[in-house]
Amino acid sequence: MIHGSIVALITPFKDGKLDEVALRNIVKWHIEQGTNGIVPVGTTGECPTLTPEEHCRVIEITAEIAKGKMSIIAGAGSNNPVEAIEYSKVAEKAGADATLHVAGYYNRPNQDGLYAHFKKLHDETNIPIVLYNIPGRAVVNILPETVAKLAELPRVIGIKDATGDLARPWVERQLIKRKDFVWLSGEDATAVSYNVAGGTGVISVTANVAPKLVAEVQALTLAGKYLEAREKQDSLMRMHKLMFKEPSPAGAKYACSLLGLCTEECRLPVMPLSAQTKAEIKSAMQDLGLI
Repeated sequence: MIHGSIVALITPFKDGKLDEVALRNIVKWHIEQGTNGIVPVGTTGECPTLTPEEHCRVIEITAEIAKGKMSIIAGAGSNNPVEAIEYSKVAEKAGADATLHVAGYYNRPNQDGLYAHFKKLHDETNIPIVLYNIPGRAVVNILPETVAKLAELPRVIGIKDATGDLARPWVERQLIKRKDFVWLSGEDATAVSYNVAGGTGVISVTANVAPKLVAEVQALTLAGKYLEAREKQDSLMRMHKLMFKEPSPAGAKYACSLLGLCTEECRLPVMPLSAQTKAEIKSAMQDLGLI
């Protein structure tokens, strides 16, 4: 089952191009650090500014290295279902375990439209689907009743919840009776609380920087050791907040540059970090013993 610390992987660039060497090294590093799963080309992977060729290449490289060593949930979402289907087929061919699909941003469909979108993806692909509910970016919200209806489709296996509403997993668990449905937090700061409510893991931005620590927090929650998890989460809260002090993934990429994993380069419209935020991230990493 998909569980634990699942890194929302950054996409490394060098001189404006995909840095394949850095990508390979980063994926290998996550395996060594005990990361349980990996999401290439999600939001943190700057999927809106990748070319289709780059998008597919990141999935292929990630799967080549991580297959059989951790869960691979390939970002394949689009507000255009035709494009989402094509990316799903690439992910399946590469050997990913599942795909992550965002709701219809910009189009702003109603609940019937959302259901029809995801059902089309389900019916025209063969790979498991994880729904991605992030109203802050997609504007639309996949309501619990729609999630439950989608969960009746055999290959809709779970949801990444970035609503910030900690009542959601409680409500959805009342509606979804499948024992194998996967609830994943999409927000580092509330991930421990989400797991208390029935979650089984987090798709984490902070795991780009502190993979071992995030994995330890998740392992504690899944073992029911919530007090110990809370203490370790306390130590990570400063970093969780700093990852989003300025538009993501600039914070994660700067932190990874300090670890020697890649450059801090992002694509426009994401700008380089201010000197103040850089200093704060460096200080937080030092306090955590990361550098």
